[in-house]
Amino acid sequence: MAALRLYSSLLYIRFLLLASSFVSISSAQFIPGSDAKARNLTVVHSPANRDVTVSYKTPDNVCSTAFDSQKQYTGWVSVPGDYPTNLFFWFVEARERTDSLTIWLNGGPGSSSLYGFFTGNGPCEVVEKGLDEYETLVREWGWDRASNMLFIDQPNQVGFAYDTPTNGTINFATGEVEEPPQANTGFPEWISRNGTFSSNNGDHTANTTETAAMAVWHMVQGFLTTFPQYQPSSRSRNSSLGINLFAESYGGRYGPVFAETFVEQNARRESGELPRNSTIDVHLSSLGIINGCVDMETQVPYYPIFASDNTYGYEAISSSDANFYLDKFAAEDGCRDLLQRCATDASVGDPEGEGDEDTINDVCSKAGTSCNEIQGVYDSAGRGVYDLAAPSADPFPPMTFLEYLNQASVQRAIGTPINYTMNNFNVSNEFTQTGDQARGGNIPRLAALLNQGVRIALIYGDRDYICNWLGGEAVSQSLAKEAGSEYSLRFPDAGYAPIIVNDSYIGGVVRQFGNLSFSRVYQAGHAVAAYQPETAFQVFARVIMGTSVSTGMDIDPVTYNTTGDANATHTDDLPKQSSPTCYIRSFQGTCDRDAEHLVVDDKGVIINGILYASKEDWSFKAETTEEPTSSTTDPSETTDMTGVYTATETPDAAAAWNPPNSGLVVAIAGMMVLQVAI
Repeated sequence: MAALRLYSSLLYIRFLLLASSFVSISSAQFIPGSDAKARNLTVVHSPANRDVTVSYKTPDNVCSTAFDSQKQYTGWVSVPGDYPTNLFFWFVEARERTDSLTIWLNGGPGSSSLYGFFTGNGPCEVVEKGLDEYETLVREWGWDRASNMLFIDQPNQVGFAYDTPTNGTINFATGEVEEPPQANTGFPEWISRNGTFSSNNGDHTANTTETAAMAVWHMVQGFLTTFPQYQPSSRSRNSSLGINLFAESYGGRYGPVFAETFVEQNARRESGELPRNSTIDVHLSSLGIINGCVDMETQVPYYPIFASDNTYGYEAISSSDANFYLDKFAAEDGCRDLLQRCATDASVGDPEGEGDEDTINDVCSKAGTSCNEIQGVYDSAGRGVYDLAAPSADPFPPMTFLEYLNQASVQRAIGTPINYTMNNFNVSNEFTQTGDQARGGNIPRLAALLNQGVRIALIYGDRDYICNWLGGEAVSQSLAKEAGSEYSLRFPDAGYAPIIVNDSYIGGVVRQFGNLSFSRVYQAGHAVAAYQPETAFQVFARVIMGTSVSTGMDIDPVTYNTTGDANATHTDDLPKQSSPTCYIRSFQGTCDRDAEHLVVDDKGVIINGILYASKEDWSFKAETTEEPTSSTTDPSETTDMTGVYTATETPDAAAAWNPPNSGLVVAIAGMMVLQVAI
């Protein structure tokens, strides 16, 4: 997620003041012992580097997969450094044998990659089974359909990543952890929970993307040398086969910097600066950025533009207000000037991006603050920043997995020494203090990667505001210009072609020349795979296979370009706005004013991690009913859990714009497959 946001009403200020004064003892969930053997983990030193330790296990019965033969591993790679760093991974083997390996990163900064795992592109989804009961159902369009998948929680202290397990009390209202555990009365007991967390020491995590990238490079080294069978070239005669890196939201910054780091480390190996016998090449084939905030100077102007004039006809601000903020962006000592000053000063004073130069940090953090004022033009709209169609307290995608991952049985199966939190505000704050996002440089980084033969895919859902598709399109044009040569000429001239998802649906449009593509996905918010799972999968699969993003057909990357309209002008209506669902472990993002009143008035009940006004409001329904539009034929005969679609013709225009079922989640028991709407 691109930002960790707070409400600003007087009621909410009062609410936070009350919440910050809590010391209530709630049901404790301290995790006993952090010893790896006690957690039934296999512990090995990386064969390439004994300073790197890999601890892992098979998480039995935690996440259903399409086939029982698919291996899964959860674990931690302990990487060398000035403080304990244990980065978490969850590996899922592909449904069919493949040499493809994809790394997935969520953004934040400070957001766990298990958000993507359980809400969009992972192999399974968590659903309620009853009171305090959950189950996982297989995702039809999980990305393990086409690739081995490696989900990484990073930087240190995010998600299941940790430094030192520390007992404390989490305040769900603020997301903050108090250490040592607190005790008090006088506030709703459920607003806090005792548990075991990372230390929350700001000095024990990364504060820039560059420092985070080095930790992940060590992590990937440890994983691939421990599991060499998943190195992309290990079973293939094609030694050029590489890793795919896909990242979302703040991943627009992570992706280019991480990829650059991998390339630089490969060069250091080649030159002999790094020992070849204790390191391996991390060769990159594809870099995919999903609704990424890539470059502030390019994208910030599109906040007021998108807020006032978008393809859904929703006007959050007037055109005159938009012009006011565009002038503010371009004003002397405004956002643009400060960004340019930050980038220049950082390139000279902190070229390695270590975030330890106070003067540079101050310049860049001020630039970020100035630009965020322009981003904030949308705040008064009362709509979700991740989806124009959603309320500001956004109920989608469902957050059922948050409570599931904090079940003791699930944590034992994973082997974790800490409880799960989706967002770490301390990590986010560390990046804010260095002005990390304002430091720029990603357009040249992406251009260099493109000229080195890496496929670059920019994929944007068109209902997202926070990293909106108009800004993403501008990034693609700036990137093509920076890359020069044929890209600067032929990419802008390439027309928009339809993204043909299946024989009856067009999921968006794509502009592609060679290895560079920009996709606009229709009726999708920030997390594209959650809204349009089939479209997201087909685009992903075509990118990593190096085929046409429009059709899936083989192409010559030297000469191929799409043809069609010069602009992506398709318009549509927003769907009906959904009512909020207050997940207490994601209070700031999902709980509205009514929920805040319940907290302030010490009312409401919690059922399966959701706040209701009364227990009668919880109406559990078995989630194994077919969608109304699905076939009455036995699904086991019609649901194919493997394969990628290749289009040979374009669907009829009359049917092409009607979205398919948003995706199927299937419960597999023996030979029976049950279709479930998500």
